[in-house]
Amino acid sequence: MFRIRHSLVALALATVGLSCSADPPSGRHALDRPNFVLIFIDDMGYGDIGAFGSTQNRTPHLDAMAEGGMRLTSFYAQPVCTPSRAALMTGAYPIRNGLQTGFWHPVLMPADPQGIHPDEITVAEVLKGRGYATGIIGKWHLGDQPEFLPNNHGFDYHFGLPYSNDMSPFMPLNPRNHPPLPLLRNGQVIREVPEDQSFLTEAYTAESLAFIDRHHESPFFLYIPHSMVHVPLWAGEDFKGSSNNEVLGDCIEELDWSVGEIRDRLEQYGIANNTLVLFTSDNGPARGSAGPLRGRKGTTFEGGLRVPAVAYWPGTIPPGTTYDDIATTMDILPTFVALAGAEAPMDRIDGHDISSILRGQVGTPSPYDAFFYYRGYELRAVRSGEWKLHTDGTLYNLESDVAESKDLANDQPEVRDRLLGLLERARGTLGDGPTWPEMPGIELPASARPIGRIERQPKLLIPRPGASGDEAHAPPIRGTVEVTPPPGYKRPENW
Repeated sequence: MFRIRHSLVALALATVGLSCSADPPSGRHALDRPNFVLIFIDDMGYGDIGAFGSTQNRTPHLDAMAEGGMRLTSFYAQPVCTPSRAALMTGAYPIRNGLQTGFWHPVLMPADPQGIHPDEITVAEVLKGRGYATGIIGKWHLGDQPEFLPNNHGFDYHFGLPYSNDMSPFMPLNPRNHPPLPLLRNGQVIREVPEDQSFLTEAYTAESLAFIDRHHESPFFLYIPHSMVHVPLWAGEDFKGSSNNEVLGDCIEELDWSVGEIRDRLEQYGIANNTLVLFTSDNGPARGSAGPLRGRKGTTFEGGLRVPAVAYWPGTIPPGTTYDDIATTMDILPTFVALAGAEAPMDRIDGHDISSILRGQVGTPSPYDAFFYYRGYELRAVRSGEWKLHTDGTLYNLESDVAESKDLANDQPEVRDRLLGLLERARGTLGDGPTWPEMPGIELPASARPIGRIERQPKLLIPRPGASGDEAHAPPIRGTVEVTPPPGYKRPENW
């Protein structure tokens, strides 16, 4: 097993300022409510880990978690980064709060004037009100202006990137004129991230262990949204070339190592039996495997939203169990809050408390009579039980045809008509259409909440080097950017 190396400790003290514990932890502390560790991978596909069928990537720590805990095989996120994180944080379909897209792009970009609204209630805020220490180590992506950052939305501590790791000047040819990529601690830029991002996963791991070191004697919520395996792919030095699946496999195996380090630290403090660890992904794969599922990141086929999910809680979650019915990232807020003994804001969430399922009642039917698939603000499909209807009229039985390969609309008219009614319900309560409120003639449903937006001119967190005035703080180029590579140009392998 790999361990945090002396080189990382040196990096911590000299450049990033990580606070790592040098002595092995000891002791046992009984808590009156469980801890929560939520590990959220970027762009990991359904078939990228061994517990969900991968034969390419070695993931022994995750496989052991699945053997000792529960696999949720119909666990849904959203098609891309920003809406997925919004659903997780607020427990609601992101179309309700304007985070179904970025300001002008499918996700939020550097110096967007838009982000999470100050009135949104996050899982971190509710848990903090219950006495939890709250930390986020990794990628935020719900707005980079000061009022949108994690410390203003329930997190005591943040270390990581404000958005995706490809929003960098080192993007091949940099067609959008991206600014330097900032690494933040509690809202302050502590360094620029260089082209070589191989330190990120290890730094996130060290920060996560340090957070546990600081807070193991009282309840804590640790959210670890990793930057990998979003491109550009960078594995740490100990993992480069170590897998059978090129740099993607190297990164996945490093993430698996990170999970092992965190579980070991919980064991060392004697708090593993009082800690729920949930591992999942923000959307389907960009470069990895969707396994048996059709589609990839950005689509509303199963491969775009259905993600691997493993829940581990020794002594509470029965080992080796599987839950096959619908569960979603929107369930994280009501479930964690219920387990913490707090009250969830039920009047503004769409998720459900699935704590009874995690305790072993896997035969319990899903609380979802319908789950709706959105791409941007456009309603694209609905699932109810084993059936899924796309808005193009195609109908699939996901129990017998998870690959969505055989259209049964003509064979099952009653099922089709019932699901058509569910789509109409979604249009009335959630909405359906092009981006609003900018589009004239689009009426917001009554359930829509205000979009977080600043009135002033947004500024980049790091001005562009060598520029001054407006040019130094200008956001990336909007819209479609056409770039003609120079003769002989070869796209970097890790993109």
